[in-house]
Amino acid sequence: MDLRLAVDRGIGNAAERLVRAHHARRLRRLGWARALSPPDDGLWTAGEPPPRRGCSLEVIVDGADALPRLAHELEHARSHVHLAGWYVSPDFALTRGDAEVGVRALLARLAERLPVRVLVWAGSPLPLFHPDRRDVDRARDALTNGTNIEFAADAKERPMHCHHEKIVVIDDRVAFVGGIDLTTYAGDRFDTSAHEARDGVGWHDALSVLRGPVVADVAEHFRQRWHAVTQRHLPPPMPQPGAGDTEVQLVRTVPERVYDVTPAGDFRILEAYTRALRSAERLIYLENQFLWSSEIAEILQRKLERPPVDDFRLVVLLPADPNDGRDDTRGQLADLIECDGGHGRLLACTVYALGPRGPKPVYVHSKIGIVDDRWLTIGSANLNEHSLFNDTEMNVVTCDAPLARDTRLRLWSEHLQRTPSEISGDPTRVVDEVWKPIAAEQDDRRRAGLPPTHRLTLLPHVSRRTRRLLGPLNGLLVDG
Repeated sequence: MDLRLAVDRGIGNAAERLVRAHHARRLRRLGWARALSPPDDGLWTAGEPPPRRGCSLEVIVDGADALPRLAHELEHARSHVHLAGWYVSPDFALTRGDAEVGVRALLARLAERLPVRVLVWAGSPLPLFHPDRRDVDRARDALTNGTNIEFAADAKERPMHCHHEKIVVIDDRVAFVGGIDLTTYAGDRFDTSAHEARDGVGWHDALSVLRGPVVADVAEHFRQRWHAVTQRHLPPPMPQPGAGDTEVQLVRTVPERVYDVTPAGDFRILEAYTRALRSAERLIYLENQFLWSSEIAEILQRKLERPPVDDFRLVVLLPADPNDGRDDTRGQLADLIECDGGHGRLLACTVYALGPRGPKPVYVHSKIGIVDDRWLTIGSANLNEHSLFNDTEMNVVTCDAPLARDTRLRLWSEHLQRTPSEISGDPTRVVDEVWKPIAAEQDDRRRAGLPPTHRLTLLPHVSRRTRRLLGPLNGLLVDG
């Protein structure tokens, strides 16, 4: 390592220690020390709401399947619709083709017969970042003019942060929680699992469909935020009977001093990931837009330095060209590569859209974590300090082992272009004998200037020599 890289890494690591120390002091002061140091008493997070039994949790992958399902459930709303998001495009189409259904048209039609409430982030107060306040004002006008839709913009954010969750509650009987925004901003979320290259960027995402008692927890969160922003009370959520055999827990990030109802905040997404990742014995699989949380990276580094078993594997799927934080993610991966020490336990990949218009990057926007096929989380939270400390976020967690394994196999089937039965064996063997050869071959083809023959490839521009300075400094300046 030359002197410049050594200095770069030294300063970066020092900045990361400052970030972690600052976050630890902050959480201790708020009474949330357990989010970083939970007791060894299981995978569920402590506090409210607790895990709810008798639920159903369905994972839907990619917009072409998820968005028409959302439209179908909305069409059958009977009492009310509550939608909270980062941003909403009124003209965004939930279905395509001859029977295209747009967000505004559908919500306006529903609002003629029942309350429809839309709650979004108010946007950046500075036009340097988008969506900004004017973007949101235009969306509000387009949604509400000539309709009965109720719209509220939430400006109660921490400076330089946002409201990032993506939830829909219908009649308090079904809820959608995931990573899919109802917008074409920065990319059209409607994409198939085949990810054939198209105009614009491809998009990989997922959401969960919830029924049963956990729906009331999602609804209560919306009710709290709606009152905080509008000062209008909504009735308490209607409790729901059992709807399945899955135990599900709602976890959130809510920064302190944003809402009166949560003065000390809520940091249970961080706690959930901390508990699960520390418990990992054989496999951690992560799909995320970012991987630059210092706290998460530190746990992963320890797993690679002292693996629980020789065949432990860490597989991460990330976008090739994230809209923010590229140096942050590459820097963390450089440290993980070094901690792996050449043992091949770490694999960082991405996917490209192929076809006549390809290859083009597929934007990996999903926020999914699977540990040992026994723990699963899905929601809106990225693995960065924004989502774990400073933005409002919502995830759901389950310890339903068959569901966790089935979700992993569906995702791996898509990315590896194999049937689930072809990859249903030992995960370590599948990583070593299927994931690695495909990703390495496609990376070799990319480097040689040859066209790809498979969607999957190694994440480009990652090595142990990647710069370590910019990411930690960003965390120190922005993620306080």
